Amino acid sequence: MCHNCAAGGVSPGSSRRSFARFLAAGAGLTVLAACTPEAPAGVAPSSSSPAPAVTSASSSPVAVPSVESTTAAAEPPPQVPAPPSAALPRQSSLTDPASPWLVVNKRRPLTPADYVPADLVQPNIQLAVSGEAALLNSTTAAAAEAMFAAAAQDGASMTLASGYRSYGTQVATYNGYVAARGQADADTASARPGYSEHQTGWSFDIGDGGGVCGFQPCFAEQPAAVWAKANGHRFGFVVRYPSMFHPITGYYYEPWHLRYIGVEAATDMANRGISTVEEYFGVDAAPGYS
Repeated sequence: MCHNCAAGGVSPGSSRRSFARFLAAGAGLTVLAACTPEAPAGVAPSSSSPAPAVTSASSSPVAVPSVESTTAAAEPPPQVPAPPSAALPRQSSLTDPASPWLVVNKRRPLTPADYVPADLVQPNIQLAVSGEAALLNSTTAAAAEAMFAAAAQDGASMTLASGYRSYGTQVATYNGYVAARGQADADTASARPGYSEHQTGWSFDIGDGGGVCGFQPCFAEQPAAVWAKANGHRFGFVVRYPSMFHPITGYYYEPWHLRYIGVEAATDMANRGISTVEEYFGVDAAPGYS
């Protein structure tokens, strides 16, 4: 999650109708990359601003009981559609940090906020970092090893550019941004402590083996990013912050940020053409902090 860029608030049901407006408004914006643990100096603040939430309301006439009736006719409660993930035979928790289906975003903090995975390991893959940033939880590490090997066989060289990030590291990172830019702009560039996927061990950022376009928009065109976007689901990974879905995810396009949700769920998402975990798991959009 190298992120973080804030986005305007739009509900999942209306996000697709709002893309034209967001694309026009965001044409002059620079995608921010804040995965690095140090706060940048002298970086111009983002010019983006949240868009108003789009809501709709409807009313229906109230049924009047007949004179013979002694109780009002009971209307059935509205049916909430099941999320696409409900079709899978095995369900996992969306709130347990140890679950691969955990959804953490600007509206869904980690509990506890200082969570530390119990099984952090260093995967046997090409590393561009050291220390805690080279760690993943054991399940994600094993899947990453298989994915990196398959990518290499297809000629796409990947590196681990940023893995686990502890709560303490995120405190220092976020506070550095606040000191340099103020809180409002810091929230467009760095996740608040306790709200970062990197803290879970389920996500990491990839780089190109040649070191090209690291944490920049042009990374989307590099072989590592192209391969991961097309094949990551085979190993349980999704691009967590896809292009043009910032009204739902809260972050602009990060082609380098991969998230493990399991092969079955990731493949189901790909087959159904669903782009965000918020939509797939049926949780509210998170364009900004509550």
